Amino acid sequence: MKKQAFLFLILLVTSSFAFSQTHTRSSFYNRGQKEINFGLGLNASGFPLYASVDFPVAPDVTVGPVVGITFGNPESFISMAGAVNYHFNQLLEIPSNWDLYAGGNIGFHLYMGNSTGTTPLQLGLQVGGRYFWNDDWGINLELGGGTGYGGLIGLTRKF
Repeated sequence: MKKQAFLFLILLVTSSFAFSQTHTRSSFYNRGQKEINFGLGLNASGFPLYASVDFPVAPDVTVGPVVGITFGNPESFISMAGAVNYHFNQLLEIPSNWDLYAGGNIGFHLYMGNSTGTTPLQLGLQVGGRYFWNDDWGINLELGGGTGYGGLIGLTRKF
C-alpha cells in the first residue's frame, strides 16, 4: 500500500506541473502564478503542520498537492491529498488582494508508529479565502474535511 500511496503522489505532482505549464490563471493572478501555502491545521488528533501548492490549470481553477503531518495521540500520520479549487474573484468581482475559493480533495493517511498502514481513499470538500497584504504574501483560512483537516490557517507566498 505504501508503493501505491507513493505512486499516487508522484502522479498528482507530475500532472500538476504539466498542467501548470500549458494554461493560464484568471486575470487576478499573473500569468503562470503559483502559490505555496503552509501553516497549521485542525483535526480530531491535534494540530497538523501542512503545506500545499496551487497550480493554475484553467481560468479560475487551480489544482495541487496537499501534504501534512500530524503528531497525534495515540497515532501519528502523514496526510497526502490532491485538491482542485474554483476561484470566485472574477465571477463576484472581488478585489485582487482577496481570493475566495471552493473545491474538492481526494487523499489518504499514511500511519506511522504502532499502527502502520494507510486509510482508504477519502473524499472531501473545502471553502477558503486569502487576503494578500502585498504582492507576494497573504494569510489563508480554509474550512473543510475529508482528508484529515477540519480547517487550515497559515500563510501564502506567490512565486
